[in-house]
Amino acid sequence: MKEFVKYTLATICGIILVNIFAFIMFIIMVSALSAIGSSGSGSVSKNSVLRITMAGELTEQAAESNPFAEILGNSNLESQGLDQMILAIRTAKDNKDISGIYLDGASLYGDWASLQYLRHELEDFKKSGKFILAYADQYTQGSYYVSSVADSVVINPSGMLDWHGIAAQPIFYTGLLEKIGVKMQVFKVGTYKSAVEPYILTSLSDANREQLTSYINDIWGELTKAVSQSRKVSVEQLNQYADSYAALAETKNYKTMKLVDKIAYIDGVRTMLRNYTGEEKVHFADVADVAALADYNSNSDNVAVYYAEGSIVDASTTGNFSQESEIVGSKVVEDLDKLANDDNVKAVVLRINSGGGSAYASEQMWRAIQLLKAKKPVVVSMSGLAASGGYYMSCGANYIFAEPTTITGSIGIFGMIPDASGLLKNKLGLTFDIVKTNESSDFGAMGRPFNANEGNAMQSYVDRGYQLFITRVANGRTAAGHKMTTDDVDKIGQGRVWTGNQAIKLGLVDKLGSLDDAIAKAAALAKLEKGKYSTTSYPEPASFMDQFTSAKKGDDYLEQKLQLMLGEYYEPLNFVLHADQNSMLQARMFYLPNLK
Repeated sequence: MKEFVKYTLATICGIILVNIFAFIMFIIMVSALSAIGSSGSGSVSKNSVLRITMAGELTEQAAESNPFAEILGNSNLESQGLDQMILAIRTAKDNKDISGIYLDGASLYGDWASLQYLRHELEDFKKSGKFILAYADQYTQGSYYVSSVADSVVINPSGMLDWHGIAAQPIFYTGLLEKIGVKMQVFKVGTYKSAVEPYILTSLSDANREQLTSYINDIWGELTKAVSQSRKVSVEQLNQYADSYAALAETKNYKTMKLVDKIAYIDGVRTMLRNYTGEEKVHFADVADVAALADYNSNSDNVAVYYAEGSIVDASTTGNFSQESEIVGSKVVEDLDKLANDDNVKAVVLRINSGGGSAYASEQMWRAIQLLKAKKPVVVSMSGLAASGGYYMSCGANYIFAEPTTITGSIGIFGMIPDASGLLKNKLGLTFDIVKTNESSDFGAMGRPFNANEGNAMQSYVDRGYQLFITRVANGRTAAGHKMTTDDVDKIGQGRVWTGNQAIKLGLVDKLGSLDDAIAKAAALAKLEKGKYSTTSYPEPASFMDQFTSAKKGDDYLEQKLQLMLGEYYEPLNFVLHADQNSMLQARMFYLPNLK
């Protein structure tokens, strides 16, 4: 017995010691990875080349470096922050040790306004006299649009260049829902409010087709004009290429078409880079390291740039490792209140990239923006999307900037509640009964559609939401110097989507410009002298340790796998799945413009 106890205690002690050792090693590893993830060289070699990897998703803000992400299968590794890219390009422009920029690959994807901002910054970089070289095996259309600004555009001898124009291809789920016995009960205001169409129609309405045709042609016009100027190819010729399936052309023809300057393998590109830099070995510097070299003003007067990206929700529905961005209404209200009471913050720029979401959360954020505006100037910078709830947030600002290709407007409200009685009763064989005290006691009950009284009450609720929305827009735009009545807003509202180019003519935005233009305007409104204020980004990205310790790993893993499997079908189906968790009133444009 003594021997048994002795060996048992020894085993327990051994297990404890091993766990203690493993924990210590884990802490050491975390510290080392943290140091690696946050380290920056602080300098670059002479005649270095800034290498911008043109791959993954382009997001507004660079995520905090997370060395565990790859181990955990986090798709955030595939995202790149536009803010960090812009900062790196500007730093490289003035840094004497950086000879030029190498655009490596061409599978970067993002909205057209973000790509336009990136391209504009590269155009400005060229004023320094430094080179830009672009190389890819295969150019996507969006990446080619950015890369076409380069001094030399090079493609692999077996490469492909996609240039096909823009198509909007919404997906309709009505037939699928019918097969499973679900019918969507829709209450909306707005002839053009097309967010509900995928669930109640099988093809585009005439109004939706009209607005889609209008804005994709406007965006395509911006793209072709820019590429025409850079490549010295007429817009007519570029449209001809788009009509003739350029992606399937022989690679050698791209040079004849003047879309590329050279056809070469990667070793030929290395030779070109050596010739550009005059060095035997090319020294690359990545975006994060070059951005870390930027000079930061330490002035006490500060212009805060607050990033709001993703669907507008009342409460967060994703884990920390999810790739889905969200604008959580309550969190934004809290953050804006802090900025309002920060004496060092003299003005705030809201950088908005959202197609909307919860109308309730949009209204709460509108109120927070009004309280903030009462203390200091608020300027909006629209990115790719600032539509529906995204415009609701914007409309009360002192001044609004948009990119020419920004998608905005979509001033409209809807409510959409699934009626699953066909599924529950006819297919699953369930039956329901009810005992109630009042007429509306079973409002929204499962197993039956809305009755006439419920439908009328719901439509009145939506109508009031729309009236509030257009009132907010009319008051906000009038205060900004564009006199509008609710009738004026209604005429350009009705859920209609506009590009930035179109919105400025309607008075929905004040000026076409970038985030930098918005920052300069905010500083001017706050009467800050140029060069005597600093800018700070909010909210700060969560550290990788916070992500690691608080992430809902299981949920996120399954969610990521579903996103990967369903692709563009994920968001619309997810909306139906979580309909009971969504705000009853939605200020949202259709899920995906689905521009191809």
